[in-house]
This record gives sequence, C-alpha cells and structure tokens, in this order.
Amino acid sequence: MASSLLEAVDIKAPVAVSWGLWENVERWPAFLSHVKHVQRTDEVTFVWQLALPGVDKEFIAELTEVVPGERIAWRTIEGVHHAGVVTFHRLSATESRVTLQIEYEPEGFVEHLGALTNLDATLANYDLGEFQKLAELEAGRGRDGA
Repeated sequence: MASSLLEAVDIKAPVAVSWGLWENVERWPAFLSHVKHVQRTDEVTFVWQLALPGVDKEFIAELTEVVPGERIAWRTIEGVHHAGVVTFHRLSATESRVTLQIEYEPEGFVEHLGALTNLDATLANYDLGEFQKLAELEAGRGRDGA
C-alpha cells in the first residue's frame, strides 16, 4: 500500500530564491537530511543515494515536470517506487511558500514503521525547516549584497 505525505513551509524569501535552491537536484543534499548524494546522468535523469534509519538505498529518478518558479516533479524509474512534487507559491515580494508532496511504496520494517508512525512526515518537516534556514540565509545575502 502506497504512503503519501504533504508538508509546507513559509519562507521569508522570494520565490526566486526558493526556486533557485530546488532547481538543481545536485543541491538537494544540502537541505534534505536523508539524501546523501544526487548525481545527474542527463538533463532529466538523476541517481539518488538515501540514508534512512537502518537502510541505505539508491535509485534512479527522472524529472517529469519542471515549470520554472512554480513546480518540480519527479518519479523513480528504477529501484523503489517514489514520486514527488515541490511547488512554489508567492506570498509577497519577499515571502514564499514551498509545498512538498511525496508518494512512495514502503519497503521493509523501518519504512512501514515510518509510514505508520508519521516519522516520514516528521523527517519532511525537519528537512523543510533546514530548507527554510538556507533560503532565508540566501535571501539575506542578496539584500546585503554579499
């Protein structure tokens, strides 16, 4: 049975800053704690290496939709079943909302436990918090001219 999560974070940074951090998949390990490495193999395909409690995984994914400043969607094409989308919403000239939606097929005890106990949602919230810090830092640098 597939599991899904939907989480969002409001950020004191314009959409352009939030988008700029997400648009390069190789930057995802900077704010996604469970993502250890992402390597592009071409314009739409990339290899992920994940480290989850008790299990390491690698899978190949492809970008299925990229609308600059609005949304990035992906799905796996090899390995675990996983699909996600990140959407970017303008709240004001200096604030944005980033929404993360993921669907995956839990495999093994740890992943089933994570889905049942909402540990996956807790992890997503933590990661969005890390993303928020990074985006706000980037936005601050832009205002300071650094």
